[in-house]
Amino acid sequence: MGKIFDVVLLILILVSVVFVMLESVKGFPEEVYDILYYGEWVITIFFTFEYIARVITIKKPSSYIFSFYGIIDFLSTVPLYLSFILVGSNVLLTVRALRLLRVFRILKITRYVGESNKLISALKESRPKILVFLFFVIIISIIAGTVMYLVEGEESGFVSIPVSVYWCIVTLTTVGFGDIAPVTPLGQLIAAFIMIMGYGIIAVPTGIVSAEYAKSTSKAKPDDDHYVHVNSQACRNCGASKHRDDADFCHHCGDQLHPEDILEKDA
Repeated sequence: MGKIFDVVLLILILVSVVFVMLESVKGFPEEVYDILYYGEWVITIFFTFEYIARVITIKKPSSYIFSFYGIIDFLSTVPLYLSFILVGSNVLLTVRALRLLRVFRILKITRYVGESNKLISALKESRPKILVFLFFVIIISIIAGTVMYLVEGEESGFVSIPVSVYWCIVTLTTVGFGDIAPVTPLGQLIAAFIMIMGYGIIAVPTGIVSAEYAKSTSKAKPDDDHYVHVNSQACRNCGASKHRDDADFCHHCGDQLHPEDILEKDA
C-alpha cells in the first residue's frame, strides 16, 4: 500500500508540474484552461490531505513541518489557496507568482526516489571540498579579470574590473556570451588559457561528487555475504525513514517502530 501511495504521488506531482507549464502557454481554448484549473484544485486538495496526515501521524509535528521536505510540501500546497484568497487587480502579479510556486512540487519527487538519497549524501560529503574549489575559482576570476582590464582597457569593452571579472567567469565556465571579447594579441592569449583551464575546472567538482557517490554506494554493498535490506517505513516520533527490515527501534531517535506488535503479543 505504501508503494502504491508513493507511485500515485509521483504521478500527481508530474501531472501538476505539467499543468503549471501548460497554464503559461497562450492560445489554448478556454475549456482547456478550465480543465487545468479544476484539475489543479483536485491535486492540491489531495496534497493538502497528505500534508495534514503527515503532521497528524508524527508525535513531534515540528520536526516534519520545519524540515526540508516539510517546507517543500507546504510551498507546493499553500500557493493555490493564497491565490484564491488574494483577489483584486492590484495583486494579480503577486497571485501569479504564488501560483507559480507550485512548481516546487517537483522537489517532492526526491523523497520517493531511493537513489536520490545517495546523491544528496554525496553532495553533503563533498560540500567542504567544493566550497574550497569554488573559492579558488573566485580568486582566479578576480586575478584574471583584473589582468584583462589592464591589458584590454575600456576601448575593448572591459570598462571596469567587475565587468572584466564577469567576462572571466563567463569564459571560464565555457558559456561565452560574446558580449565582450578581447582584441589584443596578449588578451586573446590570456583568454585562450582561461578557456582551456575552464574544461579542467568543470571536471573537478564532477570528480569530487562522483568519488563521494562511489563511497556511499560501496557502503551499501553486502556485508558478510548478506544484503542489508531497508524499507520506507517512517518513524512516528521523528519521521526518519530507511530502517532495516529487522529493526525494532528508530535509528535516529530510538522510538519503538512497531508498538502495535508488542500490544498484540501482550494480548
